[in-house]
Amino acid sequence: MAEPRILLESGTNELEIVEFMIDETGPNGETVHSYFGVNVAKVREIIRKPQMWKVFNANSAVSGMMKLRDKVITVVNLATVLGKEYSALAPDRVVVLEFNRMMVGVLVNGVSRIYRISWEQVEPPVRAIESAYVTGVVKMEDRIILILDFEKIVGELCSEETLRALSEEQLLPGPVLDRSQRRILVADDSAFIRNSICSSLRGAGYNVDEAENGEDAWNMIQDKLTRCRAAGVNLRSELDLLITDVEMPKMDGLHLTTLVKKDDVLKDLPVLIFSSLASDDNKRKWKDLGALDIVTKPDLPNLVKIADSVMH
Repeated sequence: MAEPRILLESGTNELEIVEFMIDETGPNGETVHSYFGVNVAKVREIIRKPQMWKVFNANSAVSGMMKLRDKVITVVNLATVLGKEYSALAPDRVVVLEFNRMMVGVLVNGVSRIYRISWEQVEPPVRAIESAYVTGVVKMEDRIILILDFEKIVGELCSEETLRALSEEQLLPGPVLDRSQRRILVADDSAFIRNSICSSLRGAGYNVDEAENGEDAWNMIQDKLTRCRAAGVNLRSELDLLITDVEMPKMDGLHLTTLVKKDDVLKDLPVLIFSSLASDDNKRKWKDLGALDIVTKPDLPNLVKIADSVMH
């Protein structure tokens, strides 16, 4: 199964997920299937488990390295990350993911199919066992599919200090700007990424509001708009910039951007899209929606500079 990429219209609030399984042994020795999903836009290909080489002093969740044509990539044991114990049926598939300008392999027991769904069908996780790594829950007729936060999983394997260090780079001496009256709304369903973004912006002096998904962000914008109308002031007294992820439960960032840009009052609000899926093709499509700029997640050190250029 190679290159499972299906093109979707930007701004329709739809996505496609690849469903895969992790199997473990239940209390009575039976095999228990757990179902997970990942955005098809992150999936480069799906292959049988190849020969792998161990990595010395690596995290216990790193199974090793494998060669994929002209690249050598890390392979992650997802069961170890999620605290599961494998059944007698060992994983024999590798889902190769590409995001944030890197590739990583994920060991799984099987891959079933691709589903096209609306983000409205993706619910925020509530007390899920793997909630630390789950950003969304999809309820099917006979099972539940958990959407995993691979940015957090890979970020932790690479050490969170790396991302924090990138954030701190933005606080190095530079032009002295008064950001105390500037307000930014950040929408991202990953607490790991959202905290990194907001810490960077707040450390630079910006006032920052947070939303866990596009629907929450849209409701917050409407509340701000209502207050501004009641006070007879411009929206800029409450909001100067929207920074949004793309993949989020209930409403994705592309649909959120579309709603903002189609609104006569909100259309001049600058929108930055901050996403691990910001390929050159996606950047062109997303700019057509009205986004001012698109930032990839490895570009976190540039975020404050970009915000400054928008508002000063």
